[in-house]
Order: sequence, then C-alpha cells, then structure tokens
Amino acid sequence: MSQISKIKYSDILEAQRFDAEYFKPEYLKMYNLLKKKEHLLFEDVAFITDGIHSSIDFDDKSNILLFSAKAPKENFFDTSGLGFISKEQHNKNPRTALQAGDVIISTVGTIGNCATVTEDLLPANSDRHVGIIRPNSISSYFISTFLLSKYGRMQSQRNTVGNVQPNLYIKDMKGFIMPMFSGSFQVKVEKMVKNAHQKKNQSKKLYQEAEELLLSELGLLYYAPKQSLAFSATKKDVAEAERFDAEYFQPKYAEIIEKIEKYKGGYDTVANIFSRKKGVEVGSEAYVDKGKDFIRVSDFSEQGIENSGKKISEKVFEELREKHQPKKGEILYTKDGTIGRSYLVKDEINGILSGAFLRLNLKKEYKDFEKEALVLILNSVLCRSQVDQLSGGALIAHLKPSDFESFRIPLLSKSLQEKIARKITESHQLRKESRELLEKAKRMVEEEIEK
Repeated sequence: MSQISKIKYSDILEAQRFDAEYFKPEYLKMYNLLKKKEHLLFEDVAFITDGIHSSIDFDDKSNILLFSAKAPKENFFDTSGLGFISKEQHNKNPRTALQAGDVIISTVGTIGNCATVTEDLLPANSDRHVGIIRPNSISSYFISTFLLSKYGRMQSQRNTVGNVQPNLYIKDMKGFIMPMFSGSFQVKVEKMVKNAHQKKNQSKKLYQEAEELLLSELGLLYYAPKQSLAFSATKKDVAEAERFDAEYFQPKYAEIIEKIEKYKGGYDTVANIFSRKKGVEVGSEAYVDKGKDFIRVSDFSEQGIENSGKKISEKVFEELREKHQPKKGEILYTKDGTIGRSYLVKDEINGILSGAFLRLNLKKEYKDFEKEALVLILNSVLCRSQVDQLSGGALIAHLKPSDFESFRIPLLSKSLQEKIARKITESHQLRKESRELLEKAKRMVEEEIEK
C-alpha cells in the first residue's frame, strides 16, 4: 500500500536528504513526538566519536579487547568473537580507548545495537565500525536503553545511508534527539538493566558449572591441548582418513578422541543417536521488509536465536513450514559458517531455518537421553575438537553431514545427565528472565515518551 508524507521544503534543506525513506510516515510520527518532548541533541549530552580508522594490529597475548560492530547486542556485549589489539597500538590511540560507562553502538552490520561498557571488559579499544558515546551526566544505561527502544532505533535506521555497505555516521548521531527525563526515572531504568545483567551472569556461572561436570567426568577439566612440532602417523591412518595434511594427525585431537572412546560409560556416534533434517535456502529474492523470520547462522548462538535480520513473506513461510519449520524439542546444529553451535528448541519458532542448519531428533533407542546434556556435549571441546580436526587448522565454511555423523558422543550416566540438564535448564531460565527485564526497560522508556 502506497504511503505519502507531506513535508516542508525547509525540512528537506535542514536534513539535506531528498530520499523518501528518510521521510517515511512512521518515522515522521515518532520524530515529531520526540520533538514535542523536552529534549536535547546527543551532542549536548555526550562526547561522541568512533573507533580506530587504520588497520588493526592484532595480538592474542595483549589481553586488550578490540570491540567491533559484532560485539554490541541488545544492552549486552558478545565478546566471544572479538580479537585483541596490540598494546602498542592501544597506547597510540587514547581517543578510541574505551572507558567504563561508554555506550558502544554498531554503525555497520546490525546497525543500532548498543550496550554499556563495564570495568570487567577493560582494557579495551575499538575499530571504526562502532560509535562511542561518552555521557556527560545522563545515565549510560538509560541512553543505551533509549537507543534500543523504537524511538532510538527509528533514528538509527532513518540516518543510515548506503546500499552496498549501509553505515551510520557519527556526524548524524550527534543530531539524534535525546528526551529528557527525571534522574529518578533514569535510575529506575538503570537498576532494571543492571538486574538483567546480574541474572545473565548467574546464567553463565551455572552453564560453566555444567561444563565442568562434563569435562571432569571425561578427565578433561584442566586439559590444555598442545600443538606438537613432531609426531607420526601410520600409512594405515593416512589411508583410512583420506587426509595427507599434518594438522589432521596432531596428537591433541587423538587425545580427546581417546578420552571419549575409553570412557567408562562407553560412547556412540552421532549417526546412531540422531536422525537429521536439513534447512533450506530461499534465495535473496524471497526477502521482504516485514514477515516471518528466515534464520541464518549469524542470528544464532548456543543461547538460541537472536533477532533475525532477514524476513520472508507469509506465503513463502506457509509453503515451507511443514518441512522446514523447527519444532519444539529438536536440537539445532550449525554445519556452515560458524560450525558446531547447538541449541535445544524450547518454544515455537515462527520462522524457517537456512540450509546452514541441521535439525536433530533422538532415535528410539536414545529417546530417554537428556537433550540438554547432549547439546552441552555438542557445544563442548569434545565435539569442537572433532570439527577443528576436520578443518585442518583453517576456517572451513562447511561441515559435511557424513563427517558430522562420525562424531563420537560419550554415553553419560543418567544421574549425570540429569545433573547437567538441571543446571542448563536453570541457566536458560535466568537468561530468559534477563531478556524479559531488558525488554521491560525498553517498554518503560517508550511508554514514558508516549505519555
């Protein structure tokens, strides 16, 4: 349905934008509401800059995190994929060095994601794909929550430019409207976000305890793999593996396989434990602005599915849902992209999985095996090392299902399965409560604006 916005010529001159996207009716409605409220511009309430523009000198030994656009999510950071910047380059770039209380916002990729830096993340620096917002007096947590609300998201989306590589520029962020609310309201929002972070940290602790139970059972709790410079493999080993590269035969892989194969409870292979189905590719022509989720690896982690960046129409969804909609109780496993991530589906997913996923179901003889324990095994070093061995030391983009089916899985005792499952279940519940608190904080900000 066509939409028409009536705007003044002076508005066009002020914005220096002539594209219809910038003046969409829904954007104008929210923008005009913000302007009616007591407000300041972002440049009046914070110092705003971006990260290092030059090439990054990475150094895994520095312990100084380098924040990129993939780190900020919705009021929390995912640091699992971040690298470390060299101490020398960090010291040469004090402008971009992060401080506690900085709000970091992604300016490429999933534009508009943001979170507040805490002491435990420091020292850290940042690249040019993030914006750094350093508030003068307003609560950092309130700013990040506002930016994640529909009124903050609107301003990020409205000011994003570029088709091939969309970007949100610092100069445009400085002109964002920041509604002014009482200090007590800001504190209320901040407390809610911090409470959410506490629950998230408790969730991580329980998950770690479950991992320790698993690794301790296999004698791998303090295992540190070593890269051997000299080792041997027999002609038979080479022939059976159909591999001739030295990395494949590194002893560190054999050590973990041996732990599994000699486990007192025995082991079995993925092929014997699971039946599997693959996801599907729809093609970029099937993408729409609004619709059902089309879930890709980038939308997925061991904690579940984040907000999907791609949508498909209701029509395409209905055509595919019978065969390709994930079902509650299935285990999802990534075979492409970031390989080896696994998650147990707990709630209905209104979307379709891309072809990068396998959907796993337990075979009859293993129907009583605790699924959360199996998911932990798939996500642990026990199976990750089997992925690494196949990769030959490089980043592979694809894991053949036939190779995955050969993975060994230790058959844990029922009592240990249940202990692990309880901790994982409680961990997921706390994470869910954390997400709900963050959503509640956003709604609270939106409702205050709409009063």
